[in-house]
Amino acid sequence: MPWEIIVSLCSIMVLLNMSSSDSFLNRFDDDIDQISNPLDEIIDHFDYDKLEDEHGDRNGTHCGECSPELCPVVQGCRAGLILDNCGCCQECGNLEGQTCDLGDTNVFYGLCGMDLECKIDDLDVGEVAEPQCVCTSQDALCGSDGKTYMNICKFKEATFSNSSIKIKSNGPCKTVPIIKVPPQNLVNVTGSCVVFLCEVFAFPMALIEWKKDGKDIILPGDDPHISVQSRGGPLKFELSSWLQIEEADLADAGTYRCVARNELGNISATAVLGVLGPEEMSVYLMENMTEMLEYGHSEREYDEDYY
Repeated sequence: MPWEIIVSLCSIMVLLNMSSSDSFLNRFDDDIDQISNPLDEIIDHFDYDKLEDEHGDRNGTHCGECSPELCPVVQGCRAGLILDNCGCCQECGNLEGQTCDLGDTNVFYGLCGMDLECKIDDLDVGEVAEPQCVCTSQDALCGSDGKTYMNICKFKEATFSNSSIKIKSNGPCKTVPIIKVPPQNLVNVTGSCVVFLCEVFAFPMALIEWKKDGKDIILPGDDPHISVQSRGGPLKFELSSWLQIEEADLADAGTYRCVARNELGNISATAVLGVLGPEEMSVYLMENMTEMLEYGHSEREYDEDYY
């Protein structure tokens, strides 16, 4: 084949290729905006509300045909068993004080266990009150172990750990007074106000008295700057008592004793009050501040070494 013919054919082929390429690119540019993702059409046809009704809620809960034999074994339920949100398998009920779902539907927090009901505390002020499990009975019980349980729910929680415990009697166990919160040692400056606190549990209820320095004189006596106040609480069958000294002076320093008694016996706890003049108080604070700072520094070093 002559050389001129070969060159002509090659030139024609190059031109054809260029024309084909240009044509393809132009067509792609024209149609690119019209190309759609096939998944868009599939997604558009989804009816989410319908899917939730048929297959469960947005959390992915799926309630199919109930097969109790496939349910997991549940153990360690101190408040008994309840049905899950599908009404098929059993799960642990919520304990007293835990957040719960109102009504009979197990939706999010779960349902309360045996002898418990879900209630909202209307006394919560300034906060959005959440429903909590509350024992249906608030009557105290005396266990065969000699302990007082504030309600049947607390008693059943205890029997979960020790099945041998039985109900000995209704009402709290009779006991000599027990000092739950004893008075604490105090140091203060002259002219200040000093308060001692003593909290006692007992049944029958205890009588609390305050005495000083081992003497049998019951305070406040005829001293106008000392007063004593008592009231029930913070829990049932507890009594809280305060000894208050107004404008304490050096003569008020000493050992104060909280004495609790009922028909079954008595118990006492002591605390020491130190009263210092302004200069002595400044020295005392400086010495104790140094000790506190050294203690805090040693704690930080320990933490850093430990971690």
